[in-house]
Amino acid sequence: MRRKILLLLLGAVVIGFVFLLSAKLQMKKEGIMRIKWLGHASFLVEAEDGTKVITDPFDESIGYSIPKEKPDVVTVSHSHFDHNAVDLLQGDPEVVKDVGEQEVKGIIFKGIKSFHDKSKGAQRGTNTIFVFAIDGVRFCHLGDLGHLLSSDQQKEIGEVDVLFIPVGGTFTIDGREAREVSRQLNPRLIIPMHYRTEACSIGIDSCEEFLKGFTKVEKRAEWQGNKESLPSEQTVLVLEYAR
Repeated sequence: MRRKILLLLLGAVVIGFVFLLSAKLQMKKEGIMRIKWLGHASFLVEAEDGTKVITDPFDESIGYSIPKEKPDVVTVSHSHFDHNAVDLLQGDPEVVKDVGEQEVKGIIFKGIKSFHDKSKGAQRGTNTIFVFAIDGVRFCHLGDLGHLLSSDQQKEIGEVDVLFIPVGGTFTIDGREAREVSRQLNPRLIIPMHYRTEACSIGIDSCEEFLKGFTKVEKRAEWQGNKESLPSEQTVLVLEYAR
């Protein structure tokens, strides 16, 4: 009986060790981050230490599922219902929405003034472009940009590794204009947003016109990587929206 109990205990220890080893192997490697498209202009960027940033959260009327992720930080480019639904997110995240620099959770966010239209905000108001770096990767989220960038705005934005850019037109730049803005900033990875999908319920175009201008286009459920794994040749990455 004693031998049987010892064998059972030994078996439990071995199973526990195997479980812990398996869990350790499945953890993200050092420097690995994750980018997930939640829909519309909203993304989850998860740092290698687990810090989560969500951009421009939308409400139920847009057609996408409200994310279940619990962010640490939320950026809001402007105060329209499809970009500022912070109250629908889980947890109690810190909100970044102003022009200028602000450090939150060890991340420096730089807000740059722009406009939601081509008439300096007379139609739809202002829009804040956000630039921030996570694990050495520089992100630029253009929000609902409505015009090409000025030379001053390009200088303020600086070097960009990953660009989140609206391409659907109507309320933002369209596909052709988005290609031009992409040339202005010359990022390594371009991720289109704010375009028509099966889930989206507002009148904007698909991303097809935007994609016509690029030779290297990939499609994925999400992106995982680090600074070193960014493509050497400029790539457009079309992400699947979260369901």
